Amino acid sequence: MRRQVGIVGLLLAVLALPVLSAAEIDKNRPPGPGAEPTVATAPVVLDGKTLFLVRGIAGYPAERRAKEISERIRAIALDNTIPLQALHVVETDEASIIRTDDLWVFAVTDGDALIEGVERDKRPTLAKLYLSNVVEAIKAHRQSRSPHELFNNTLYALGATVLFVVVLLVLRWAFRLFDSRAERIMKETLKGLETASRQFLRAEHLWGALRQGLRTLFVVIILAGAYQYIEFVLGLFPWTRAFSEGMLSLFLDPLSVMGKSFVRSIPDLVFLALLAVVTRFLLRAFRHFFATVGQGKVSLSGFEPEWALSTYKILRFVIVAFAVVVAYPYIPGSSSAAFKGVSLFLGVIMSFGSTSLISNVLAGYSLIYRRAFRLGDRIQVDGHMGDVVEIRNMVTHIRTPKNEEVVLPNSTILNSHVVNYSALAKKQGLILHATVGIGYETPWRQVEAMLFMAAERTPGLLREPPPFVLAPSLGDFAVTYELNVYCNDPAAMFHLYSALHKNILDVFNEYGVQIMTPSYRGDTEQPKIVPRDQWFAPPAKGPPENPPA
Repeated sequence: MRRQVGIVGLLLAVLALPVLSAAEIDKNRPPGPGAEPTVATAPVVLDGKTLFLVRGIAGYPAERRAKEISERIRAIALDNTIPLQALHVVETDEASIIRTDDLWVFAVTDGDALIEGVERDKRPTLAKLYLSNVVEAIKAHRQSRSPHELFNNTLYALGATVLFVVVLLVLRWAFRLFDSRAERIMKETLKGLETASRQFLRAEHLWGALRQGLRTLFVVIILAGAYQYIEFVLGLFPWTRAFSEGMLSLFLDPLSVMGKSFVRSIPDLVFLALLAVVTRFLLRAFRHFFATVGQGKVSLSGFEPEWALSTYKILRFVIVAFAVVVAYPYIPGSSSAAFKGVSLFLGVIMSFGSTSLISNVLAGYSLIYRRAFRLGDRIQVDGHMGDVVEIRNMVTHIRTPKNEEVVLPNSTILNSHVVNYSALAKKQGLILHATVGIGYETPWRQVEAMLFMAAERTPGLLREPPPFVLAPSLGDFAVTYELNVYCNDPAAMFHLYSALHKNILDVFNEYGVQIMTPSYRGDTEQPKIVPRDQWFAPPAKGPPENPPA
C-alpha cells in the first residue's frame, strides 16, 4: 500500500511538471516584436451584452468612461422619441464622434482603434461598426420591452411553469412506480447474492446503496430540469436576461478556478501526502515501542512502565505539532490574508478559552510523573476518599466506599494534599488505630491486654508486625488509649475498623471494664485508683506474687 501511494505521488508530480513549466514560461515570456503593451480596458454593456471595449487614461479611467457611455446609450434606448436614424458618425482629426443632432454619445479615438488592431486611417470604419452595434442593441432593447413582446413572453413563462410542474409530477410518479417494482425484483436477486457470498454481502445493505443511487439520479434530473426552466424563464425578460445568460458561468467558473488551483497545488499536495506518511510511520513506531515498555517487555533504567502511555502522548503531540509547522507553508491558500486571519482568530479563541483546559492537562501529566498515586490506590483528596479507577489527561475518577464516582480536576488534585493509603500498605502495612477512654481505676496493663485480645479476634489484620498500644494523653476524666494494628488491604479498612470496634466492645464487656468515652459528669466518692494487687488483673499477664515494693 505504501509503495502504491509513493508511485501515485511520483506520477502526479511528473504529470504536473509540464503544466507548471509551460505556465511559468508563458508568464515570464517577454512580449514579441510589434506587440502592444497591455492596456486597461472596460466593456460598454447594454442589457448584459458587450457592445465594444474602450480604453482610458490616468485622469479618466476606462471603467468610468465605459459606465458613462453605457448610461448615455441606455438613456437613448429608453427614449422612444429619438429615432435610430438620428445616430450618425461625425469625423474629426482627433476622433470619430457618434451622436444625434442634439446629443453627444461617445467618441472613437485612435487609442480605441489600437485595441482592435485597426490602423488610424481605418478608424472611421471601426466607428461605423460600433455605431451598427449600438443601433442593433437599442433596437433589441426597445423591442424586448414593448407591451406585445412582454405579453407573449409572459405567456411563454406561464406555459413553461405549467410544463415544469407537470414534468415534476410525472417524474415523481414514475420514480415511485419504478422504486416499488425494482424493490420486488431486485430483492430476490440480492438475496441470492447474499446466500452465494455466505452472508458476507447483506441484501438490505446492497438494496439501500442501490436505492440511494436511484434517489441521487432522480435529484440530479430534477436539478437539471430546474436549471433549464429557470434559464428559459429568466431569458424571456430583458431585466433578467443577463443573469440567465451568466447562470452557467456561475457554476463553471468556480469549478474552473478550483481545477486550476488544484493543478497548481499538486506539488504541495504531494509533499503534504509524503509528510503525512512519514509522520504516521513515526507515530506507529513510537506507539509500538512504548507499548512494549508499558507491558514490561522492554525496561529502561529509571523509567516506570506506567509512564509509557503518557510519554507517548506527549511525544505524539510534539511530532504532530512539528509536522503541522512544516506543512503550514505548503497548505493551499495558507499565504492568503483570509487564511491568516482565520488562523489568528482561532488562536485567540483557543488562548482565551483553554486556560483551565491546559492547566488540567499539565496537572494530569505532572501527577503521573510525580507518582502520587496509581490505578487502584485508595486515596483521600479534598475531603473525598476512594479508589482510583481512571486517570485521564484532565480529570481523575475515584470510587468511594459508598460506590459513588467522584470526578476531580487534575489541577485541584495538584493543589491539594493527597493521602495515599496504598503506597506502603503492601510492603510495610497500613496502620489502623482505635481510641478508647478508660477510667483511672482500671490498670493500664489490663486495658492494654484487652486491646490486644480485641486485635487478635479481628480477622484480616496482620500478626506481623504485631499491634501496639499508645497512651497519648491523660484526660480530665479518663486515660486515652490508642490501639494500632497493621493491615495490607486498604480497600477493607472500613470493614476492619467496624470489626475491630465491635471486638473492643465485646472484650471490655466480658471483663466488666467501663469505657469512659464519651465522658460523663459525676463520680463516686471512692477514688479512681488501681490497687497494687490488681495491676495484673486478667487478662493481663505478669508475676502477681512479686508485686513491686
